[in-house]
Amino acid sequence: MTDSDSIFLGTGEQPVSLPLRVANRHGLVAGATGTGKTITVQCLAEGFSAAGVPVFVADVKGDLAGLARAGTPNERIGARWQKMGVEQPAFAACPVAIWDVYGEAGTPLRLSVSELGPQMLARMLELNETQEATLALMFRFADDEGLLLLDMADLNTTLTHLLANAGQLGADYASLSRPSIAAIQRRMMLLENAGAAGFFGEPAIALADLLRTGADGRGVVNLLDARKLINQPRLYTSFLLWLMSELFEELPEIGDPDKPRIVFFFDEAHLLFDGASRALAERVEQVVRLIRSKGVGIYFISQSPGDLPGDVLAQLGNRVQHALRAYTPADQKAVRVAARAFRVNPAFDTEEVISHLGVGEALVSTLDEKGVPCVVQRALIRPPCSRMGPLADDERRAVIAADALSVRYARPHDPVSAHEVLQQRAREAVAERQRQEQEQQEKEQARERESRERSPQARRPNRQGVTETLVKSVVRTVGTSLGRSIVRGILGSITRTR
Repeated sequence: MTDSDSIFLGTGEQPVSLPLRVANRHGLVAGATGTGKTITVQCLAEGFSAAGVPVFVADVKGDLAGLARAGTPNERIGARWQKMGVEQPAFAACPVAIWDVYGEAGTPLRLSVSELGPQMLARMLELNETQEATLALMFRFADDEGLLLLDMADLNTTLTHLLANAGQLGADYASLSRPSIAAIQRRMMLLENAGAAGFFGEPAIALADLLRTGADGRGVVNLLDARKLINQPRLYTSFLLWLMSELFEELPEIGDPDKPRIVFFFDEAHLLFDGASRALAERVEQVVRLIRSKGVGIYFISQSPGDLPGDVLAQLGNRVQHALRAYTPADQKAVRVAARAFRVNPAFDTEEVISHLGVGEALVSTLDEKGVPCVVQRALIRPPCSRMGPLADDERRAVIAADALSVRYARPHDPVSAHEVLQQRAREAVAERQRQEQEQQEKEQARERESRERSPQARRPNRQGVTETLVKSVVRTVGTSLGRSIVRGILGSITRTR
């Protein structure tokens, strides 16, 4: 439910709404498993879509796909609206585009290797600093040689080329490490075996296709099916972090608009910071701090506010805190951290209430129109107008087929890139080597012939041949003279006889 300038979330002592004007100041939806976080995210996505704001949200469990279908009435939903004292609105679906990195449960979502960059790729492959430095050298080589890095084949071929020619590439590449290249290739093989090879390639997702509105002016909800992807947490978080960074780098400054340009929900946000380097954590904090001036709102979803670094948490002005259970000392500390993040309401003890909230209840604090945090309220979160629950397989296929972009991204495109160029260079190098070897062989044969012709033995007469010729000549001469003598003798005898 959305009026002209705010999103209705629920009711407490008074109605609780999120003003669209401050929705780009980011937010947090937190709470233990099963306390209602997914429904809250669904209501927020509905509200932003109704206000004409595109949404990008990861669907980790498959439940958010219900946004694509209208809800159906039931007693529990009717009782909740009645308890809130609000007239139940009409059930309605949202315009939804379903994406999937694996291309199985949604329109294929791809990125080129070049767009991802060495830092994100290193995180995705879980590389150490030495291996990341080697990967950065590979990207530099590709830039120097004008090679496109688009898919896994480009990565493998370029790494193999570097491995085979490391000693011929000059001082800039002297630090290339053969063990690091081998380790990178092993990591790539693991990622490929997990079925993620199709994530790299063309056509790559265009940001403009995530900023769409429907024909009726409602914002399209871009749903990333992450049910399988969440099993590859580095791949999952690296893509979402890339998307955040890309929005930050590509969108122009617009200050504080009347409503966000796009709202981005980051589910299982704690995975982003697990094992993150200091440089990466600082990058996230920088993006969160500055991206709001681009009209982008980022909403982190996690179990506890303590899952996020303090510098990031400080940037989240709009908060919905569902129940946290304080069973252990660590849980009790998380409750205290969550309670202290709210502006105190004298009507109740915030720390005490957090542990006793029911399913569908939350402590809500949003910024007012001037950007000042409101006093925290205990509120019943409204039911969504779309379906609460997943889509059937045939329904999912129908949603995908109805998306105009599904045809554009359905089939991969393999243009000429590093793999093809380096393979062609290798073939040409082999042919050139064979040609040079043939020329060298011919030259050697020519030199051998010339050497034989110029040697003393070649210039000395063949005595055996000369002797044979003389003997034959003498024989012929002797034979002829003897013949003439015999004839003369015979004739002479005849003459004398006569």
